[in-house]
Amino acid sequence: MIRVSVTVSLVEEARGGPFVFWRDLRGACEKASALGFDGVEVFPPDAEAVKGEELRGMLGDFGLRLAAVGTGGGWVKKKLTLTMGEEQGRAAARGFVRSIIDFAGRLGAPAIVGSMQGRTAGGVDRGMAIRYLREALEQLGGYAKGYGVPLIYEPLNRYETDLANTVEGGLKVIEALSNVKLLADLFHMNIEEVDLAAAIRKGAKQIGHVHFADSNRRAAGLGHTDLGAVAEALREVRYEGYVSAEVLAWPDSEGAARQTMEAYRRWFGVGV
Repeated sequence: MIRVSVTVSLVEEARGGPFVFWRDLRGACEKASALGFDGVEVFPPDAEAVKGEELRGMLGDFGLRLAAVGTGGGWVKKKLTLTMGEEQGRAAARGFVRSIIDFAGRLGAPAIVGSMQGRTAGGVDRGMAIRYLREALEQLGGYAKGYGVPLIYEPLNRYETDLANTVEGGLKVIEALSNVKLLADLFHMNIEEVDLAAAIRKGAKQIGHVHFADSNRRAAGLGHTDLGAVAEALREVRYEGYVSAEVLAWPDSEGAARQTMEAYRRWFGVGV
């Protein structure tokens, strides 16, 4: 069964980015619950930003689940990536991701590796970067298995990484890795894929999380993406995870959340 969630950012340095709610985690949970979402996806600056029991209490108060936790704070605040040239830096990046896995895993949710994958830079060519990335994902996927959750790896568009930009590219990165799934982000896919629905079908059971956004990164239905075709493809591959709104808070947070929920009702029959 598809479940629906909405994003909450706690990272001040990322303000203006594609997150529906900002800073007020309890307020975001209250609004998400009132609008009918199943869960929230949290983007924290680090694993210490929110106490796990505090978040567990909030989720319980509003009948929500934790959909996933992003690791991008490691890049935004610390400039750490899993593919940087210095082993000390890569070790620090792996440690940061492990701390997010601990935080999320105790609440039954996966961690997402997106911007922390890095890119070719500082004397690290693409082949070496892919090797570093695969080694890190294998290690971290194994660590996440201890919590009974996968590690989620997100291909990004060409302006954010040169390692994997498409679902096919992501499948090559995670090939033969243990307990690592793909995140299909419709905004990135709109830039890189020829056919979004075909890419979903190609990813099929390897897709473990979906970011539902329109072509302009506004809420679903406010751009030109054929979201009906995407929804149909998700049904065809029997996707059963979260579709999560990682979108701009346009015209404001509540407006973006309401528009997203209307889209979920239209394409997935949620709350009908």
